[in-house]
Amino acid sequence: MDSGENRELLWYVAHTYSGYENKVKANLEKAVDNNNMHDLIQEITVPVEDVEEIKNGKRRQVSHKLYPGYVLVRMIMTDQAWSVVRNTRGVTGFVGPGSKPIPLTDEEVAGMLGGGHLAKSKIDFSVGETVRILSGPLESFTGMIDEIDDLRMKVRVSVSMFGRNTPIELAFDQIEHEK
Repeated sequence: MDSGENRELLWYVAHTYSGYENKVKANLEKAVDNNNMHDLIQEITVPVEDVEEIKNGKRRQVSHKLYPGYVLVRMIMTDQAWSVVRNTRGVTGFVGPGSKPIPLTDEEVAGMLGGGHLAKSKIDFSVGETVRILSGPLESFTGMIDEIDDLRMKVRVSVSMFGRNTPIELAFDQIEHEK
């Protein structure tokens, strides 16, 4: 590290073992407390996004890590702060060439932290799959998914009626996998 320390509070990215991000965050927060370094290391975050998953016709909110294997740390980069983060169990290093961490730009921070609050939808259906309709006028009919619209949370299903395929639009929670 430079001995001419920069006293600016910036965001850095610490690389961790994948799956240990929350553990690293907790260990690092404990190290900050134990070393009384709240002035140097001010914020530690694991960016997540809330995703609505639909399985078997049931909606549920789950959080997914946006950047598995990474923890964001808002800190003033000093030798002491660098050492505390670098020596936290589960941290494999900082993002940057060699031993010189590179701070994130304001745009990168806005993208990484701002993007984590968008609710998205994730479904376990695919085009061409046969599904059973759970509600509506065609309840208990089966059909094949022709199109999936994640944004509107709708699917277009072709249902065979009177010998003809008829496309109908349904919400994700109106269908389930054919058993």
